[in-house]
Amino acid sequence: MLQPRPLGPQALEALPGPYLLFLGDTTEAGYAKTAYGLRDWAPNRCLGEFACEGATVTTGLRFMTPAEAAAKGARSMVIGVANAGGVIPEAWLGSLLQAMEAGLDIISGMHVRLGEIARLRNAAAGLGRRLIDVRQPPAGITVATGHARSGKRLLTVGTDCALGKKYTALALARAFSQHGVDAHFRATGQTGIMIAGSGIPMDAVVADFAAGAAEILSPDAADEHWDVIEGQGSLFHPAYAGVSLALLHGSQPNVVVVCHHPGRQRMLGHPGYALPSIEETIALALQLGSRTQPAIRCGGVSLNTAHLDETAALRLLASESDRLGCAVADPMRGGPAFDRLVEDCLA
Repeated sequence: MLQPRPLGPQALEALPGPYLLFLGDTTEAGYAKTAYGLRDWAPNRCLGEFACEGATVTTGLRFMTPAEAAAKGARSMVIGVANAGGVIPEAWLGSLLQAMEAGLDIISGMHVRLGEIARLRNAAAGLGRRLIDVRQPPAGITVATGHARSGKRLLTVGTDCALGKKYTALALARAFSQHGVDAHFRATGQTGIMIAGSGIPMDAVVADFAAGAAEILSPDAADEHWDVIEGQGSLFHPAYAGVSLALLHGSQPNVVVVCHHPGRQRMLGHPGYALPSIEETIALALQLGSRTQPAIRCGGVSLNTAHLDETAALRLLASESDRLGCAVADPMRGGPAFDRLVEDCLA
């Protein structure tokens, strides 16, 4: 399911695993989605977690020092958080150096390149360690053509950042394959790329070429093939809407699935902005997406109900489905609601 086709996104060199997940000094769970994503979708590659003093976020994996992780077979430490701006603060450097001294390579999905930091670059050279930056787009990306492509595409879009677009795309791609449908998950962010082994980090592409990158990500395919594309940001986000729109125009999705975290009222990292409603998000996605895909439709809604118990979650899914008049599911809970979402997306 996760292997790229020819002419698709460039595959990464195999990342050295198993991993020790590094959580920095993070106190906001929404910024640790890389660590959570690897824990949930690549558990066999994750040995434990490590963090700086003051961190309150945890994956629930065993806490290990880099030396302990190396002794148990870890080969690298993955920076498992993505803060605003993708920077590597001074407070993290001691932990990163400690990992290299223990024999671990460093894998990063941050905007700042590891080799741009002199202390890390010099230490890696002296210790024989590798600094691996995942957030690097391929060379030769061109501006979008807007030309229609063969095959079918599904894009997850969100009311905000960090609420389930990647998980929804992964779950749908897996479900499509289980239904006998030829489908690929297409990663557009650092975590998805680490999980899938290929993809294009959309937020690292120069703006004029972002829609073109989305075209490269999902090239011509057989008529019945589905590319399930990981969405980014939100069309309503004051900082990241440009990436969202480029993905929407460039991927030309036949189907969008709107992702939402019920109960969240303010934009992550931008509390001065309220979240749009699900209905507003559907309407805007269809309006803007129809520019390059006139047949675009909404296949349903994905709700992140991790904060609810099962009874409350199922009640909410049912009531929202009735209210919105479409399939509403939590892909991580599965069940009949998710089965309906899959069927409606494929219809």
